[in-house]
Amino acid sequence: MPTDPAAPVRRARVADAAVVAVLLDDFNREFDTYTPGAEWLTERLTRLLPGDDLAVFLIGEPAAGLAVLSFRPSVWTPGPAVVLDELYVRPEQRNQRLGHALLEAACALAAQRGAESLEVNVDGIDVDARRFYEAHGFSNTEPGETEPMYFYYRELA
Repeated sequence: MPTDPAAPVRRARVADAAVVAVLLDDFNREFDTYTPGAEWLTERLTRLLPGDDLAVFLIGEPAAGLAVLSFRPSVWTPGPAVVLDELYVRPEQRNQRLGHALLEAACALAAQRGAESLEVNVDGIDVDARRFYEAHGFSNTEPGETEPMYFYYRELA
């Protein structure tokens, strides 16, 4: 059953951990990315959702999508650094502005908590995601600069 595009976005609670876990697991499986599985994610989310370092938004009933935000202290700004870790809408419910609603809720919470910006990492090959974020005012260059920013990582285990 399709979700009403006007469906409200709501904060996930601990009771939603399994729903969030299934959406995250589905997201990774859709893009052939490793997932530890919904059961492991449920256990992890049960511990993380009560704290202030992670916020998850859900949209629809049943949930059709989510946004996952991580907050951490920043040396450079009085407010937190905020990363949009995941934004996912089930394939059959895309193009209904659900992602837009989730992103707006994420931006609003980040601003409410004092963040000066919201960061997101996007794979270079994911043209649709890049287009989505750019249409919503995100950029991979800092103001006044012409060179793009890069995200680097190193596996430690």
